[in-house]
Amino acid sequence: MRYVSPNLRLLFSPPLRPTLSVPLFISKPNPKPFSFSTILASSSSKRPRSFSNLSRRSNSTFKDRKGGGRDMTMEETTGQSKDSSSSFGFNKRRAEGRDKSDRPKKNPQLKERKLNPTNTIAYVQILGTGMDTQDTSPSVLLFFDKQRFIFNAGEGLQRFCTEHKVKLSKIDHIFLSRVCSETAGGLSGLLLTLAGMGEEGYSVKIWGPSDLNFLVGAMKSFIPHATMVHTQSFGQSPISDAAENVTAPIKASDPIVLVKDEVVKISAILLQPHCLEQSQIKPGEMSVLYICELPELMGKFDPKRAAALGLKAGPKYSELQHGKSVKSDRLDIMVHPADVMDPPVPGPIVILVDCPTESHLQELLSIECLNGYYTDVSSHLTESTKMVNCVIHLSPASVVSSPNYQKWMKKFGSAQHIMAGHGKKTLEVPILKSSARVTSRLNYLWPQFFPAPGFLSLQHLSSSEGPILKICESIPAENLLKFTLRPYAQLGLDRSHIPTPMGQSQVIDELHLEIPEIADAAQHVREFWQELKESREVLPTSNDNGVMIEEPWLTEDTLPGCLENIRRDDLEIVLLGTGSSQPSKYRNVSSVYINLFSKGSLLLDCGEGTLGQLKRRSTTKASWDTFVRDGASNNDGSSPQSPRHSNAKNESMQEVNQTLFAKGSRMQSYLRQPGSPVDHSAAYPFLKSLKKMLGEAGLEALISFPVVHCPQAFGIVLEAAERVSSVGKVIPGWKIVYSGDTRPCPELVDACRGATVLIHEATFEDGLVDEAIARNHSTTKEAIEVGNSAGAYRIVLTHFSQRYPKIPVFDETHMHKTCIAFDMMSINIADLPVLPKVLPYLKLLFRNEVAVDESDDILDALVL
Repeated sequence: MRYVSPNLRLLFSPPLRPTLSVPLFISKPNPKPFSFSTILASSSSKRPRSFSNLSRRSNSTFKDRKGGGRDMTMEETTGQSKDSSSSFGFNKRRAEGRDKSDRPKKNPQLKERKLNPTNTIAYVQILGTGMDTQDTSPSVLLFFDKQRFIFNAGEGLQRFCTEHKVKLSKIDHIFLSRVCSETAGGLSGLLLTLAGMGEEGYSVKIWGPSDLNFLVGAMKSFIPHATMVHTQSFGQSPISDAAENVTAPIKASDPIVLVKDEVVKISAILLQPHCLEQSQIKPGEMSVLYICELPELMGKFDPKRAAALGLKAGPKYSELQHGKSVKSDRLDIMVHPADVMDPPVPGPIVILVDCPTESHLQELLSIECLNGYYTDVSSHLTESTKMVNCVIHLSPASVVSSPNYQKWMKKFGSAQHIMAGHGKKTLEVPILKSSARVTSRLNYLWPQFFPAPGFLSLQHLSSSEGPILKICESIPAENLLKFTLRPYAQLGLDRSHIPTPMGQSQVIDELHLEIPEIADAAQHVREFWQELKESREVLPTSNDNGVMIEEPWLTEDTLPGCLENIRRDDLEIVLLGTGSSQPSKYRNVSSVYINLFSKGSLLLDCGEGTLGQLKRRSTTKASWDTFVRDGASNNDGSSPQSPRHSNAKNESMQEVNQTLFAKGSRMQSYLRQPGSPVDHSAAYPFLKSLKKMLGEAGLEALISFPVVHCPQAFGIVLEAAERVSSVGKVIPGWKIVYSGDTRPCPELVDACRGATVLIHEATFEDGLVDEAIARNHSTTKEAIEVGNSAGAYRIVLTHFSQRYPKIPVFDETHMHKTCIAFDMMSINIADLPVLPKVLPYLKLLFRNEVAVDESDDILDALVL
């Protein structure tokens, strides 16, 4: 999923057809009426993420479990629910955000490296091209023995590196070619991960154009300051002190030296739209061309030539190797380094260019300081001309294919061109093999709930590529493709690390060998669905108007009233991310896609949290009540006696912008205690707009409620409006409850009363209740108890700890109405009655899996 910046905006998306197995988030400039998409997050974006847990009965859940007599250093509270029949335990200090004072204050430091000037190994490597399933955006690794540099940190970088065991903890510098979601979407998550590692955490230097100041300012609210203290921007600085500014060159197009040591020199050249004054450039329009130059290495010392010139082995050998001339021991001559040394090895040069538009291209063609790197026959070669070995192009296809860009490429002579931003974006060969393999197996076993991962057959892949457009010595980038810089004898492309394509048939063949009974199980599932289909009344799939028909096979005596005559295009729940803390091989971080088909869509959580994190205070039941009460008397949500009521309407709106979302405001990030005054006039415009969109989407209510996790942690209730059947019967609307990160608590139980579907976090297994309480998360049994006590019809468990890489530990006896969530699992509301039947098949599919802590894989990719 594309990174969504945490600013206030509603995302409008086109309606999705019911047959679409995997939802796409594509916005249109002019969306159709009555189609909306909004994002709602459930908790703070600070990490590590908290966990939830509930103890309903003191005699069965909390006190009698393992560790019931524990000696805990935290402040713990036991509270009674409204019916006084259940109790719950939680970490009060963590829930109130006061536990930070109990922890030693971390001071992430830059890593100190003892550099090796000779660098026996050096290369650049492609880390994700975005060409496969759009899991990643292009990033480039510059590798040395003792130093690492990454260019761009798009969303998915952590997961890609975890999958392929690229050690992110050794990264010293991160360079951004532009400041936008494509290049920096994964930066905040990466910084949080590095800051949380070890006793003190790690910090890196971040470089980028002046727009970087805005990004750093936005991240300050949830990333430790010490982690970003080494952030530096270059170019004309905007009015911001978020990042230290590098001294700008005399000309905007002159190179800016960012790093210069005995290992590498990295310079930046700014690209801006042609003919625009600096003051006219908008955030995100500044681009950067990076030049990486390795130093020249002295040639190899030849002792035979030294002996022939009368030198004895000893200190004079060392002096010659350090560039000094010495007197011969046997002959009356001076011996110079050139007499006994092989010719010097030229330092390789790599250029990374991101030219996003034709306007930037015009500026690129006019940069004079690049003349010293052009080596084609038309260039004026001099002794100072430098030979570029590799050019990595992050520029889009629309720019790369232009004649002017191609002519510019030819100026680098024999340099190897790697087109990292120009390739076939439609290829669907997953680069996250671990996740794709699990998804493919699930799809084979129960395709109705688990859509196919989008494999192409290997034959289709090989035959569909066709001739590759050759521009100079250009090749399309591939994931993990290397260009070796040292040893010099191996200078050039290295394809040995490129992942081999994986076809779905190959995955299924492996599954049959591993679990022979799986074929019979899959056949049983197919027969089950066929029998179910035949038992339904035979009706056409749609009427003449293209509207999908109701599902008559759902009977009243086995279903809640809201599912009577339900239609498949009423609701679909897609679990986009089902893991906790940080992205891993098998599970992405929490995100739930609510597909309302022709009426629009919503997101509940979006990675680290976005729009809802700013607004959900305004969607509590109290705020809605105030909205309804005050809306009848005036149009700004204030009472007639309020000083705000006397202001003009535009002044009221101006005050809203200045108090809640204006630059420099606190954005009310502190914990609002019960009884604190609420600025209803600030919330009113938002609620008025939201109410309108809810009605257009066929939703009766969207209510947030506080949960026990950390400050500003909320769950969400979605209620559909009533509908009328074909015979005029009024049918109640469905109800979805999303717990977010939480301990079980009375507010959550109350919100779940009569829920059609409860999506509840289940971070820990039942035996880890102590850890669940300490981190304010829930165990599997506690999550199920919440749903059972509230009478929820179906329970979907999600947000699993990394210690459960594929499937969590659970007790099947408690899960008669429950299912385990997996990434991209798709649950249609019409299939809710059969949802629990999936569980036994999951046990068979993962019977050989052991609950290993997947954080080991993550640490292997992160730590030294």
